Amino acid sequence: MIDLVAGVSSSPVFFHLSDTFPLLATATEEASAEPESVIILCGVLLSLVAIFIASKAGGEFFNWLGFPPVLGELVGGVVIGVSALHLVVFPENGDYTSSLIMSILQATTGLEPNAAQTTYEATSEVLSVLAELGVIVLLFEIGLESNIRQLLEVGIQSLLVAVVGVTVPFVAGTAGLILIFHTPTVAAIFAGAALTATSIGITSRVLTEIGQLSSTEGQIILGAAVMDDILGIIVLAVVASLAKTGEIDVLNTVYLIISASVFLVGAILLGRFFNNSFVALAKQFKTRGRVVIPALTLALVLSYIAAAINLEAILGAFAAGLVLDETDIEDQHLEDLIIPIAGVIVPVFFVTVGTKTDLSVLNPAIPENREGLIIASFLIVVAMIGKVVSGWSVFGIPQVNRLAIGVGMIPRGEVGLVFAAVGSDSGALSPALDVAIILMVILTTFVAPPLLRVVMKTEEVAEPETSS
Repeated sequence: MIDLVAGVSSSPVFFHLSDTFPLLATATEEASAEPESVIILCGVLLSLVAIFIASKAGGEFFNWLGFPPVLGELVGGVVIGVSALHLVVFPENGDYTSSLIMSILQATTGLEPNAAQTTYEATSEVLSVLAELGVIVLLFEIGLESNIRQLLEVGIQSLLVAVVGVTVPFVAGTAGLILIFHTPTVAAIFAGAALTATSIGITSRVLTEIGQLSSTEGQIILGAAVMDDILGIIVLAVVASLAKTGEIDVLNTVYLIISASVFLVGAILLGRFFNNSFVALAKQFKTRGRVVIPALTLALVLSYIAAAINLEAILGAFAAGLVLDETDIEDQHLEDLIIPIAGVIVPVFFVTVGTKTDLSVLNPAIPENREGLIIASFLIVVAMIGKVVSGWSVFGIPQVNRLAIGVGMIPRGEVGLVFAAVGSDSGALSPALDVAIILMVILTTFVAPPLLRVVMKTEEVAEPETSS
């Protein structure tokens, strides 16, 4: 059908007919656009098949080994991604020729080479959006499982952990790169900024799997990761403006601080009002999805507002979860209703993170990799120690597992990759430093989940205080 349309559209007869009958030209153009959208859909479907198989195979295998299933989903992503099978490959890792799924589409749907790159980019964009939706649903689910009163009780502790966890690795990393490796100042600041990130999605998933999300440690880690995300956004905005203009945009920095504070505090203060209004509204609905659809609508609205004011959309989803954390309508529990939805869409996020992990940066045969490996060794040490020491900033809570809190802040995940991508696009990072940052992100992302499970089990965990 594609060949027929292409043949007709390029023939001289059609060319003259289209001049005479504009409607015929429009209809034919629409007909030629339809197969392209169908092929994109086919690409997305095949990619999802690979993603779901990888997530289940990896998750089940690692669960059998006694590790967090999320680690298996990440590894499953690595297997089907750019580092191994090349089934799901994104544009930042190569063009359409590096994707096996694109080759399958060309063999089965008649996709022409001149349209393959566009189809490949469109398919990747759809998968990226699905992955973002996955992490939004994940953070909404985490917000529902959290207790806003417990988060407020450990608010100061979380803030201290976040500030220390951002400051120590940033200062140590930047200073070390300048003094030891003689890295240019702007590049060193960018690398230091990449060390400040924390992947709230990965840590919170592990805490949920080991049943420690509601513990005092879990609540401190969760609150600190949220604040760390806000601080990371501010740091990224500052260093990005520094790389582009050579000077810091003070007004933009102040705007980010104020908007983030107002957004989260406003969501918490208005939580009771939203909760009561939501329950009253949901009770009026009688059809399927009467609870979960309004809840997801609120999560998407707050995610949009967060993204619109230059914050992370996941902060809005988390705030929505906090607002509705005690919502029960008759025999329907909102948290139970979200679980099957999260079970479908959230693995897309974790597998996608794995597919983008390029293990070729570990190859010492490449000269720039050797330099990158040396720098990476330094960054990894700073990245891990800088977050672990943040756990010791907690005070006033007896028998708290400070090591677990510090370890919970270690994984950089997708947040660290964002820093690396922005730095690389700005031209501030050398190839060796770019490799070093990516390697640091990979190692901290994969080491933290099993390490968190170990320290949570081997040391006594403080139980959350119950309010009378």
